[in-house]
Amino acid sequence: MTIGSLEKVTGARALIKGLEEEDVTTMFGYPGAALLHIYDELYDSNLRHVLVRHEQAAVHAADGYARVTGKTGVCMATSGPGATNLVTGIATAYMDSIPIVALTGQVPHSIIGNDSFQEADITGITLPITKHRYLVPEAKDLPRIVKEAFHIASTGRQGPVLIDMPKDVINGEFECNSIETVKLQGYKPTYRGNAQQIKKAAEEIANSCMPIIYAGGGVISSNASAELAELAETLMAPVTTTLMGISSIPAEHPLNLGMLGMHGSKYANYSVQGSDLIIAIGARFDDRVTGKLQSFAPNAKIIHIDIDPAEISKNVPAHIPIVGDAKIVLKSLIKHVKQCNSETWLEKINEWKREYPLTYEQGKSIKPQFVIEQISEACSNAIIVTEVGQHQMWAAQFFKYKEPRTFITSGGLGTMGYGFPAAIGAKVGRPDKTVINIAGDGSFQMNSRELATAVQNDIPVVSVILNNGYLGMVRQWQELFYDRRYSHTCIKGSVDFVKLAEAYGALGLRVEKPSEVRPAIKEAIASGRPSVIDITIECEENVSPMVPAGAAINEFIGPEGNK
Repeated sequence: MTIGSLEKVTGARALIKGLEEEDVTTMFGYPGAALLHIYDELYDSNLRHVLVRHEQAAVHAADGYARVTGKTGVCMATSGPGATNLVTGIATAYMDSIPIVALTGQVPHSIIGNDSFQEADITGITLPITKHRYLVPEAKDLPRIVKEAFHIASTGRQGPVLIDMPKDVINGEFECNSIETVKLQGYKPTYRGNAQQIKKAAEEIANSCMPIIYAGGGVISSNASAELAELAETLMAPVTTTLMGISSIPAEHPLNLGMLGMHGSKYANYSVQGSDLIIAIGARFDDRVTGKLQSFAPNAKIIHIDIDPAEISKNVPAHIPIVGDAKIVLKSLIKHVKQCNSETWLEKINEWKREYPLTYEQGKSIKPQFVIEQISEACSNAIIVTEVGQHQMWAAQFFKYKEPRTFITSGGLGTMGYGFPAAIGAKVGRPDKTVINIAGDGSFQMNSRELATAVQNDIPVVSVILNNGYLGMVRQWQELFYDRRYSHTCIKGSVDFVKLAEAYGALGLRVEKPSEVRPAIKEAIASGRPSVIDITIECEENVSPMVPAGAAINEFIGPEGNK
């Protein structure tokens, strides 16, 4: 950070200058007593600060901003409850490897540990859910720490970094020296995969007749979508993605099998189970993907490419591990491979596709799958953000994503209330894009107050609520495994979403017939205003296909053939 050699500044001023030097243009936050000096500096700064209505929304918005732009998101909250309100969002970013820097205020050093007013040990609380965290010891350390934090958040396996700033650090003055480079002993992420391992992988691929590429969120993080498509086309190998990997390859690419796992397509799951080689790229073989580990891909050898060595063989043993950045490794791998002898394999997969399509039956009532299809047809280039639940899975299954960073969702943590503030952050990051938040009536209510944020800041996010009057995914499990004993999952009549939107100054629309869906979507987008579309859907519509917990991923329950 270059403020000017030996220039005397406060910690607050050094922080703002440090953010500017890291090319931060926007941050999301909520002020408080410990941060007053920083907010006073912001008054004269060119940084855009988006005032949220709850600190959790600040971190989710920073997360959404980071996912669509590829830049590090920034959020800020005051000490004590302000800082602890960031915890869920920090954990969300950590699970999905999203680069954010969370700034928190803290009581002065002299009274830390005394149970002071609005004191919380946020560095201790966030120990397991941050890539790194700092309790700034002195004001003079702040320039170095800001530079280090952004470097750590955005390099290697990306993730959240927290900077906790005691009030005496924020207010303290010091003579600031220039800090040009980051020097962190022991922190040296591996980007280039081992050349011998890459050659071994190429040899294994050449011997394969039934290969499949399994792509995760790491493909998107490393901007490796072009290389993923090139590898698939070179090998003529099918691609299946995790929830986080959706949009890494166009939905209508002939080799794309869509999502695998608990709610993945049957043909994707059958392909994984029948394969003789899995090329895993930036994915971590989580339980929602593998199902019963002992039964996962029993005849397949595993090539596992990941920038985090801790993920390789953590759940599924890798026969050929390659540590490195997905984009760099794929570029090297592509040079050594050629088309596989997989014609018969692709014919079999196409047979499964014809036999087990993702489909539904549309009646007089509105089916949620139909809504997603209508959104996809009406605005195919939109950024889709979701809350968590049934609607999240329908959005994963039925929207036709064309380009990377257009599907934004809480994958690892599964955070209800994530979608709307993340959509606000996404729209701030990509104002040129239509941003649509697909929500359930349960999830949306968790952060619906952020309608005030969207209206005040003129952020025209469209929220489409698939309203079934239930906490839908929990209700589905109660239907299937608890004899329809719907214990505390009915939320019918909890709020009139149209009136709620209007109360905040947003556009509210209600849809009760299939013919009204497309016109409402068009009206909301054309309005250029924050909008809420409340769509009544069937109460007991289930996400299908479904693999029950603890089963192999080719052991489905529900309608035969998903028809």
